[in-house]
Amino acid sequence: MSVSAGPISTRGSTSARVTHYRTATVEGVTIFYREAGPIDGPTVVLLHGFPTSSHMFRNLIPALADRYRVIAPDYPGYGQSDMPERDQFAYTFDHFANLIDGLLDQLGVKRYAMYVMDYGAPVGWRLALKHPERITGLIVQNGNAYEEGLKEFWEPLKAYWADGSSERRRALSKLVSPEITKFQYTDGVSDPSRIAPDNWIHDQALLDRPGNADIQLDLLYDYRTNLPIYPAIQAYFRKYHPPAIIVWGKNDSIFPADGAFAFKRDLPDVEFHLIDSGHFALEDRADEMIPLIRDFLDRKVDAKPS
Repeated sequence: MSVSAGPISTRGSTSARVTHYRTATVEGVTIFYREAGPIDGPTVVLLHGFPTSSHMFRNLIPALADRYRVIAPDYPGYGQSDMPERDQFAYTFDHFANLIDGLLDQLGVKRYAMYVMDYGAPVGWRLALKHPERITGLIVQNGNAYEEGLKEFWEPLKAYWADGSSERRRALSKLVSPEITKFQYTDGVSDPSRIAPDNWIHDQALLDRPGNADIQLDLLYDYRTNLPIYPAIQAYFRKYHPPAIIVWGKNDSIFPADGAFAFKRDLPDVEFHLIDSGHFALEDRADEMIPLIRDFLDRKVDAKPS
């Protein structure tokens, strides 16, 4: 295992907001990650969604990095991380969580807050179940932990989960098309001129790599494994009461706001904000979301050592 040179800045340094682009080898797989902030600051781990990468956090990272050590990895098959062949690598949420856990161990991260979004939620929930004592706080943005958050959009996927047939799989291939990639960024957004088209062009270029579409369809099938652990995640919320904030794009047709409200059952003290945006709310509402996130971290996480 190897890690490129680590951060040397100390808390409060003017160099803390510089983002570094690094790699580490975990279980023989090269994992790319963005890192910024003082190494002795409280750690915040940013876990991205589909079909993007740590690129989605490019604006949030410097907004936190004066005080917090921020780490945003790419999963295998995403962004700049390795894309192993499917017959040599299990593209599952369990595997992703184990690799991110290994990365954090290499980086010496003992305690951390998590920002979970979309696929980042099932990755993050597995980390929380494995190491509940390490989680200092949760930032939840359109990341599900309740079945009522899986509505109409998910019906074709549930049919695929039920039989795993080639026919059902082929029917889902449209989910990696340019039209759907753009839709994920623009649906539910009141002013699309605030969304940089670089987003879907960047994501689609990576989706169009030979073999990547099948990787995505493998993960869409594996998503079925998340539903059986929802009760354990909800029990974790009730037992450990992690400080939590929800900043949820309320117009998201993939993860609708029903899923956000459900968190209140098990986290009655959750700080709750519905944002007038869609799936990738940070793209057009960062000016609204970042102050909320920063205030939450400063009050609830900053005093807790990493």
